[in-house]
Amino acid sequence: MKRDFLTLSDITSEELAALLERAAALKAGADRSACPLMGRSIGLLFDKTSTRTRISFQTGIYQLGAQAIYINTQELQLGRGETIEDTARVLSRYLHGIVLRTYAHTTIEKLAANATIPVINGLTDLHHPCQALADMLTIKEKKGRLGGVRLVYVGDGNNVANSLLEAALMTGVELVLACPKGYEPDNRIFTGVVSGGGRVRIVTDPEEAVRDADVLYTDVWISMGQEREVERRKKIFRGYQINRRLVSLAKPDVIVMHCLPAHRGEEITDEVLDSPRSVVIDQAENRLHTQKALLEMLVK
Repeated sequence: MKRDFLTLSDITSEELAALLERAAALKAGADRSACPLMGRSIGLLFDKTSTRTRISFQTGIYQLGAQAIYINTQELQLGRGETIEDTARVLSRYLHGIVLRTYAHTTIEKLAANATIPVINGLTDLHHPCQALADMLTIKEKKGRLGGVRLVYVGDGNNVANSLLEAALMTGVELVLACPKGYEPDNRIFTGVVSGGGRVRIVTDPEEAVRDADVLYTDVWISMGQEREVERRKKIFRGYQINRRLVSLAKPDVIVMHCLPAHRGEEITDEVLDSPRSVVIDQAENRLHTQKALLEMLVK
């Protein structure tokens, strides 16, 4: 029976823990000569531009012995009106898995409902679960554990925040989100997730949130598709910047994370992003290892 990965709740807390262990082993060089997906073909369907998602998936698929087929969806008949349902049925006859990076989450739900092969969420406006996998691996590497780690997210309650919320509930992470009123994560995320002991709290004051933080995390204030809201969002989020002052309120050994790309000088300063506290490049690398472990688990 095929399985999809549209949100973190599509796997169990136990599977998430095992996936992170496998990713760490792959990163350390385990099975480097093995090609468990030899002869498979994975389609990468992208509505949105990408650096990390595209390159990490293409590289990981190659390293697992499979073929990656990158497809700009505007180059398919989807761009001329073919339905997502028909596209899913046809691609299921050619491929062994699909990674979709798109806007509306309902699009990937329709694709998965009509595909007979695994569908992986490379990003939607509601969730970014592959990023959360890399985030959890990075925190575990740097802090030696997940349970009890105090992770503070400052900024927009967007798709990254939604997936971090799911990850926290499943791993025992203590997550505090500092978001302007009206920009909190989606309330629906709290339902359907089996808790692994994590706790989540949402506040509006960034300084209150970051006290005693083990990890500080932020993302852009303006996501793809929100370009018309630039000036309004900049005003609303002005006080939600990770800078030297905010970092000074956290623990002395705090690490700083960002899923990239960063809008330097907006949600985070150059001084912090380029500091020894920053683990953003390790975080980006871990997309490769966690996605390889995910592909091993889903693609048969």
